[in-house]
Amino acid sequence: MFKDNKKLKYIILYAVIGIGLIMMFNFTKATLTTKDIPYSEFINLLKEGKVEEISIGSSKIEIKPKSNAGYNGMTLYVWRVSNPNLVQELETIRKEHPFKYSGTAPETISFTEILVYWILPLLSVIIFGKLMFGKMDKKMGGGVMSFGKNNAKLYAEAETGVSFDDVAGQEEAKESLKEIVDFLHNPQSYKDIGAKLPKGALLVGPPGTGKTLLAKAVAGEAKVPFFSMSGSDFVEMFVGMGAARVRDLFKQAGEKAPCIVFIDEIDAIGKSREGSIQGNDEREQTLNQLLSEMDGFDASKGVVILAATNRPEVLDQALLRPGRFDRRVIVDRPDLKGRIAILKVHAKDVKMDDEVDLEAVAKGTPGAVGADLANIVNEAAIRAVKQRRRFVIQEDLEEAIEVVIAGKEKKDRIMSPKEKNCVAYHEVGHALVAAMLKNTDPVHKITIVPRTMGALGYTMQLPEEDKYLVSREEMLDEIAVMLGGRSAEEVEFNMVSTGASNDIERASKSARRMVTIYGMTERFDMMGLESAENRYLDGRPVMNCSAETATEIDKEVLKIVKACHETAKKILEDNRDLLTEIANVLLEKETILGDEFMDIIYKKYPEKKIEKEKRDAEKKKLEEEADKKKKEREQEEKRILEAELEKAREIEERDAEKNEALESPADNSRENALSDWEKETSEKNNELTGNNIDSVINDEDNKDNL
Repeated sequence: MFKDNKKLKYIILYAVIGIGLIMMFNFTKATLTTKDIPYSEFINLLKEGKVEEISIGSSKIEIKPKSNAGYNGMTLYVWRVSNPNLVQELETIRKEHPFKYSGTAPETISFTEILVYWILPLLSVIIFGKLMFGKMDKKMGGGVMSFGKNNAKLYAEAETGVSFDDVAGQEEAKESLKEIVDFLHNPQSYKDIGAKLPKGALLVGPPGTGKTLLAKAVAGEAKVPFFSMSGSDFVEMFVGMGAARVRDLFKQAGEKAPCIVFIDEIDAIGKSREGSIQGNDEREQTLNQLLSEMDGFDASKGVVILAATNRPEVLDQALLRPGRFDRRVIVDRPDLKGRIAILKVHAKDVKMDDEVDLEAVAKGTPGAVGADLANIVNEAAIRAVKQRRRFVIQEDLEEAIEVVIAGKEKKDRIMSPKEKNCVAYHEVGHALVAAMLKNTDPVHKITIVPRTMGALGYTMQLPEEDKYLVSREEMLDEIAVMLGGRSAEEVEFNMVSTGASNDIERASKSARRMVTIYGMTERFDMMGLESAENRYLDGRPVMNCSAETATEIDKEVLKIVKACHETAKKILEDNRDLLTEIANVLLEKETILGDEFMDIIYKKYPEKKIEKEKRDAEKKKLEEEADKKKKEREQEEKRILEAELEKAREIEERDAEKNEALESPADNSRENALSDWEKETSEKNNELTGNNIDSVINDEDNKDNL
């Protein structure tokens, strides 16, 4: 009847518990409401007049005492003794102390008693248990009836609906995972050479870069079952349940092999055991079981463990060693080409105008991850619908970028002319300092339209290309740009306001990193005074120095900030006319684009326009040279591949001629044929060897030319 023996055991257990509770209830009820007394005490109660009513049964007598008898309303019972004169004695006492007495029928269990004392309580226990266990089922995922069962979502073959074509901007990560897919498709070719399937791969990167999407793509490409589970699903309120779920997960994975097991946010159970106060807590038991299972299963079956985390530094070292997670795949923020590819993936299902430039959108979103770009495309589509358009245009995408960065326009906020004037000079101060310094990103947009994230205005700078290294001069210029807003307020109005709070915070943070992490000061040279914690999250620094050294660090930070502040003030004082002119234009239009801003700058400094044109020409020349080298490299790779294919065809032809010679019917003719074949083969080999030598010489010449 029950296919699951464990479920039958739990049903029997719950039934026994329910019946036991009812028996306990009835026993407690009888103990609190009834009491057995000796026969002599019964006679004394009668003689003292403390009895109100008596019911005489065949085996016992039920006594209802008066309220003043001291039994608190309890019903008294006394076992009947053999006394034929009982009725006469009762009549004699009744004359002095009146009470009622009567006889009762032989004792039998009535249906009413069964209903009241057994059936109704049992039904109440069942209903209460069902409601309670139902709520626990929802909270615990598997529920009370599935202790130790894993909650992994199982996707059948090709059910994930995701392939590597849906993952863009992570080519290196895809390349690492494609080998695992190829192993699952062609395991024999790897076994023949002695290679083993990696037991696990750890996907590491910031939130939103596509770690979960990559894992699903691996399963979709491999066309094998895919178990998906979060690390928090292993952590339970009951001791030992996490370890039991790990065992059950690997048991199911072994039955479905080849398959892929994906554990998202593995840091929930994989935290390092060092420094743990409790040595036997639930998380540690779960981790120990996971380590044991990853050591125990056979990799030749084709079970691959994929895990994702953005906190690799907190993971236990035993979990990271080769043999458990053989590979660490970095899924980092995409570069410019990666962002363009991601935007194309998300834009293919959105109706876009033909003039939409996704490269411009990618350039305007440095540091954005895949989730951010998907959100930008979606916000642009929503805006297009709101504007009653059938296609997304470039303006929608640009506005979506600003919505994601600074929030929506706050149209109902009305500023006084004084505040608006102050905000305009503040933003122009940022832009003007950025335009005057050499090591800064060009200004893309200046606006004084308030945004919902608290900005009364902002200046947007966009890099011309992705940067992977930042020099000391670039950081100092960047800090000067941050302090340009406050400096403009001081130069123009001789006042300070609260509008520079975020600028001051960012400038101080950059200056502190120059001192403590990057070693950019003479005082501390290359001494590491801070280390970044949670690199892929907020990168919060942790001090590695004494309190006295921290005081000296503050002095160095203040020194850098003051120097940059003075630089910004000097630039604005020297260009007071430009500051006023651009601020007036901004007050009139509320938004100025980068080209319009630079045109005003070029009127006073035409040499800056010449420098920009020269930089653009050099950049274009470098791009053309890079494209030319890329084409040459592709042609060389194509030529080498064709040569290898030609050589393989010649080897196949020789093998076919050899087999044909071996199958000759006459022995003499067979020997002659073999001799002729060997002679011809020797000549071909010599010829091929000569060609290969010439090819090698030509390749060396080509390398020298390159």
